[in-house]
Amino acid sequence: MDIYKVHDLTELLSGNPYPGRGIIFGMTPDGAKAVAAYFIMGRSANSRNRVFVQRDGALFTEPYDASKVEDPSLIIYAAVREWQNFLIVTNGDQTDTIVEGLQKGVLWHMALAVRTFEPDAPNFTPRISGVQNFLDGRFYYQFSILKSVDTEGSGCVRQAFGYPPRPGVGHFLHTYVTDGNPIPSFVGEPERVETLDDIDAFTDKLWNALNEDNKISLYVRYTDLKTLEKEERIVNKNK
Repeated sequence: MDIYKVHDLTELLSGNPYPGRGIIFGMTPDGAKAVAAYFIMGRSANSRNRVFVQRDGALFTEPYDASKVEDPSLIIYAAVREWQNFLIVTNGDQTDTIVEGLQKGVLWHMALAVRTFEPDAPNFTPRISGVQNFLDGRFYYQFSILKSVDTEGSGCVRQAFGYPPRPGVGHFLHTYVTDGNPIPSFVGEPERVETLDDIDAFTDKLWNALNEDNKISLYVRYTDLKTLEKEERIVNKNK
């Protein structure tokens, strides 16, 4: 097994019906921009009834049809927030936990000490989080995953990963290995994936690689490392 292999997103996701929710961080091949992407998928009608919406400087998951919402507790949240020089991306309301911790001077991954995996037995969906930190024309990125130690949800495994950016390379962390019952949680280290210089090409590649039936929404952001100007794209299956 080549642990340094950089995967093509189409090849990596082809045939995988359900990686769940996923975060990709990396750097464009020309080394000029930071790459961030977040997508959500769903199997139930409740999960599929969502869209990404931007407001108040953040990205939220919101109901597409409010009349059909069954349980908003784990599907409605702020997925992306900014605070000072930090970009925070998560798959749940731990986004707010991280921001509140940073505001108090707590290291972002330490702020997650009060959180655990989602209480959705028997899946016990992992909470995945990522932070990009921009400073003086440079940036670094880190990930966290909180997942169940066993099938009973008797304890929480806490793993963190940090990477120095490399041109053309991203890292991909997602909640599940693939579909199942219960759904198997992600294992191992975030996967290395190729990035592209063009945000539209990268957005299309990632969106088209996700399973047609289960994909719901995608957010992509490119941040210029010199100016910190950002480009953003949002794709919602429910238009």
